[in-house]
Amino acid sequence: MAVETKSKVVVGIVGCGVVGNGAVRLLVENARWIAQRVGAPVVLKSVADIDWERPREFPVPPELRQTDAETVLADPEVQIVVEAIGGTGAARRVVEMALSRGKSVVTPNKELIAKHGRDLLASAAQKGVDLMFEGAVGGGIPLIKPMKESLAGDSIQRIVGIVNGTTNYILTGMARENRDFGEALAAAQQLGYAEADPTADVEGFDSLYKIAILAAIAFGSWISVDQVYHEGITRVTAADIRYARQLGFAVKLLAIAAHRDGALDMRVHPAFVPLDHPLASVGGVYNAVMVRGALVQDVMFYGRGAGAGPTGTAVVGDVLDCARNLLKGAAGRVPCRCFRQLPVLPIEQVVCRNYVRMQVTDRPGVIGKIATCFGNRGVSLASVFQPDAEVGDHLAEVVWITHEVPEERMRAALADIRGLPEVAAVPAVIRLEQGEREQ
Repeated sequence: MAVETKSKVVVGIVGCGVVGNGAVRLLVENARWIAQRVGAPVVLKSVADIDWERPREFPVPPELRQTDAETVLADPEVQIVVEAIGGTGAARRVVEMALSRGKSVVTPNKELIAKHGRDLLASAAQKGVDLMFEGAVGGGIPLIKPMKESLAGDSIQRIVGIVNGTTNYILTGMARENRDFGEALAAAQQLGYAEADPTADVEGFDSLYKIAILAAIAFGSWISVDQVYHEGITRVTAADIRYARQLGFAVKLLAIAAHRDGALDMRVHPAFVPLDHPLASVGGVYNAVMVRGALVQDVMFYGRGAGAGPTGTAVVGDVLDCARNLLKGAAGRVPCRCFRQLPVLPIEQVVCRNYVRMQVTDRPGVIGKIATCFGNRGVSLASVFQPDAEVGDHLAEVVWITHEVPEERMRAALADIRGLPEVAAVPAVIRLEQGEREQ
């Protein structure tokens, strides 16, 4: 059945890398049913990129290609601008210029939103236009909109998730193939799951930006990314993953945000996750986020967290929402609702259980001396075991599991232990995610 339309919505895209190209493909190939769903044609008029020579999965029609972002931004017909450049330099200027000219903006740029979202959303509200960013967290997983709308009536207590597919792929490979970090990273790079410079992923920055965005939405509080503790996976070894499984855990890079007693517990770090926890079975490049509300209890979002198809789908979904709002004269109807500035707990005040792996002189009395150091700092021990591992030079490997303890006390105990002449190294300290008990 033909769709009766009286108008159209015109879109321009700036940046045609993986995500931008995915959005172009959807807007071109699905133009007919997009018009049916919106109630008017959504017309892609131009796509700006500085390099049209590089190969792309979907060939952009020549008549759409531009080399200057200003061509898109200055076009009075363009009502929605998609920013798909990434980073916070040129991308920020594009978004600011588009908003200042009264155009709605869609961006999957998590770093931009995490660092500058407050100012950009204020600019959008002032101009009465939309700024949407569903693709910034979770790729193709519907997450931002459900948090803003479906769960908005409840009081969110906690968010915990795997929000970076690259690190999850690496950790999954280490677990399944007994690879060390370097080998698993190289495999991820060869398959295109990790960048040539993987720092943003493996050092936890990507996950940090994403949890900052989710926490702002969930708790109505602006988050400064500089306040959030983050730790990557570069020091996780095949031995740690092997011992984790022996103890009944999987190792995952978790992003955590919880509202406790008027403050936010926010952190990104590797964690031992119980094998019966829903997140333990999330493998490969998949993402999963668990949200706990006071009344709804646990809700889990799962799917592919990156790539042209998943993230492009989220971007185009936002474009459709913007288009509907423009057609109904309702652009800017959902401004930022952050209404407070909650303090973020310093990591020293966070309470966790811990896994500690150390290499010590293999002789009687050493374990007792180490246990005394823990006890002197108020660290209660749940268990200790000595793996059958070859470490050489008359050394033995010892693994400890602590009860819950404030980070400050844990660090003090480890400083004392590292000072013992019998302790050669403490190569791993990994926190434990407690699942139901911690929640």
